[in-house]
Parts: sequence; C-alpha cells; structure tokens
Amino acid sequence: MISMTKATRIGRVMTLCAGIAVATAAVAQTVGDEAVPDIGLNIPDNMQVFGKVDPNVRKPTAIVNDTVITGTDVDQRVALIMAANPLKISDEDKIRLRTQVLNQLIDEALQIQEAKANDITIPAAQINSSFNSVAKNFQQTPEQFRTYLRKAGSSERSMKRQIEGELAWSGFLRRKVEPNVNVGEEEVQSILKRLEASKGTEEYRVNEIYLSATPERAEQVFASMRQMIEKIQKGEAPFGYFARNFSEASTKAVDGDLGWVRTAQLPESLAKAATTMEAGQIAGPIEVPGGFSLLYLVDKRQVLTADPRDARLALKQMTVSFPAGTTQAQATARVSAFATAIKELKGCGDVAKVAGTLGADVVDRDSILIRDLPPALQQIVLRLQIGEATPPFGSAQDGVRALVVCGRDEPRNGELPRADQLQGQIEQQRVNLRAQQMLRDLRRDAIVEYR
Repeated sequence: MISMTKATRIGRVMTLCAGIAVATAAVAQTVGDEAVPDIGLNIPDNMQVFGKVDPNVRKPTAIVNDTVITGTDVDQRVALIMAANPLKISDEDKIRLRTQVLNQLIDEALQIQEAKANDITIPAAQINSSFNSVAKNFQQTPEQFRTYLRKAGSSERSMKRQIEGELAWSGFLRRKVEPNVNVGEEEVQSILKRLEASKGTEEYRVNEIYLSATPERAEQVFASMRQMIEKIQKGEAPFGYFARNFSEASTKAVDGDLGWVRTAQLPESLAKAATTMEAGQIAGPIEVPGGFSLLYLVDKRQVLTADPRDARLALKQMTVSFPAGTTQAQATARVSAFATAIKELKGCGDVAKVAGTLGADVVDRDSILIRDLPPALQQIVLRLQIGEATPPFGSAQDGVRALVVCGRDEPRNGELPRADQLQGQIEQQRVNLRAQQMLRDLRRDAIVEYR
C-alpha cells in the first residue's frame, strides 16, 4: 500500500450511448461461438459484425439537438482543466481527457436545453456575478482572470458556458425535482433507530477503480493497474483521474466513490484490505469477481462514536514564499530559519511578530475539522497542544507553510444526527439520484451527430 496525494476533481464526467454505424459493403467479421446470456435483446449466439468500429475515427465535434459543439470548444475546456490541474499525463491519456470533455459538453448542452424547455433561463448578470466569484477564488480580478484564461488557451466564453450549464441544471432541479422529493417522519425515525443499533460499528469511506479481466487478460490488466499506482505515487495524476477515465464501475462518474460502507457491503477481498489500511492509502490490484480493483481509503470511523479527528480547530497558517530566481542554497537557508523560528514560537500571540521577522504571510482559519486536513497532517496535528506548530511543509513552488493550533473544540460523543438534518441529507441524495436518471434519459433521447 502507498500514500496518495489529495485527489483533484477534473470536471463532471458522464457517459453517452451512441449508435454504431454499419457498413454493409464491408467484409464480415466472425465473433466467437460462445453462448450469449439472455439480456432481452434477442442477440444470436453466432453473430457477425459487419464493418469495423474504430473509436479513434470520431472527431471531437458534435451537434446536440441543433446545439453545435466545435473543436475549439473542446480545446478550450481541456486547456482550462489542464491549467487548473497541472497533471503530468501521457498523450494517450490526453486523448481520453478530450473524449471526457466532449461528453461533458454534450451533457452541458442537454442540461441547458432542458432548463430552457421548462422556461428556466440564466440572466447574463447572474453568469457574470458567478464568473467574478470564480476569478476571486483564483485570487484575481475579473480582467486578470480573463487574461489568465487566454494565456492558458481557454476563454471567458468557455468558462461562462460551464457556469450557465451548472446554474441552469441547478435551477431546473430546484423547480421540477426537489418539490416532488419528500421523506416522511416515519422513515427518518426508522433510520435513526438503525443508526443507534449500529453504534460502534466500523465504517470505511472508500474509492474504487474496477477493471474486468478474463483469464487470458488477467496478467495484462494487473500490469496496467500497477502502472496506475506508480503514476499516482509519482504525483502524475490523482486516483480520481484514473477512476473517471478507466474504471468500469458505475461509480466512475464520482471518482470511484463508494461512500461510507461496512465490510459486509464489500466483496470479501476488498473488505479484508480495507480493515488493514490507513486513510490516504491505496491497496491493489485486488482480485474480485470478474476482474481486479484498486482501493483508496479516504477515511474511516465508528458509527456514533466520537473521533478525535472530528475536533474543530482554530488555526493560524504561516507561509514563506520564494521569489523567482531564488537559488537552492538561499531556499534551504530560509526554510532552516523558518523551522528554527517555529520551534521557538511562544503561542499564537507570537505569530505576527515571528512572521514579520521572516517576511511570512499569515492567514487565520477557524472551525477546521482535523479530518479535513491531509492524512499526514492529521497525525501531526492530533499530537499538538494549543500554541504549538507543525513542522514546515510545502514546496519551493507553492511556498513552505506551518500551522499553529490556537484553539480546539473537542467532538461530542455518540450523538445521533437531528431528524431534520437526516431528512435533508436523504432528500438531497434522492434529488441527486433523480438528476442522474433524468440526464440519462436526456442522453438516450438526444439526437447527437458527431463530425
């Protein structure tokens, strides 16, 4: 098992069912004589496929119910993803990313169309306001952000199209789906009773990548998954990237996230691995029925049992940056001085003074859950007392940081969630499920012409 860097989400990924063109004049290819399982499609056992299906022939442009998606649209969205997520990916993976982006743009078009069909349109002022908020998240003014997008090979138009798609779909769900989703008090109380009965049971938050494998392909699939682990270990791409692009499980659209599960809900081999893992680790390839899986343990907990990582912290973050042209010797000396100053720190009241002598930036953060920190930092922070600081961490590119613990609110023990909280969670889950079903229906009924 290996430690994994924090997964980075790369957009929403959906799949689209497209028809297969048949070339009647081509030479027939015979497919094996094995019996075909009965799936209600009346497929003959000894069938022939006429023509060749080459997925590489499909070009990244399409017309979706009269909405045109150009190659430029795909290029600009890919550029935006690459700029926001500086991953080291191969040329083959870039091709997969382009296909993923095309699927996303198709879904986006369908969502906007469905919203407009229900008299839901997003005003330009609302889109501009959201664009300005995104620019602020990038710590830039709107004009600086426009320049950033152009330099990255993207555009303001591409970003605003994505914003419009998300706002339109959210508005559609609020008006047409949420009012029809209701969870009764009796159901909520039943769930609360089950939670109480399962108090103390171990639960695991896991992500999975699953690849099917016949006996003939088992060795090849195993080797491919080992390569995925190596790339994750080297920081070339996060677990979620491979889950979205390669996993054959239905959870690929959510980075392979299985949610909170108990060992009884997992195949025996995966359950055994989960019980031996620590948060942030990967196990695999693990043989499961029909193929192999990689398992990433996001977190683990005991039901209705206080976890020290649920403590809420008040933190001060000190950051030392390195100007362009800083030599290795200069950087090493500055980090050494930073580490010495941290050791001599006299509580949170001393942070501003120490930061001033080092030229460090200080940011205050309140109500931070320990479990929301990277796994390596969680173990460090759990052992710190009020006023103590972590060792320096970071990089020359992003700056070297240290966290100072200024306050800690310990978690409460064994409290059931409030009935209204639980009701809201269940309703949101059902809205999300209904949204997935509706998008699937829109894809199925859409007229999509690839160019």
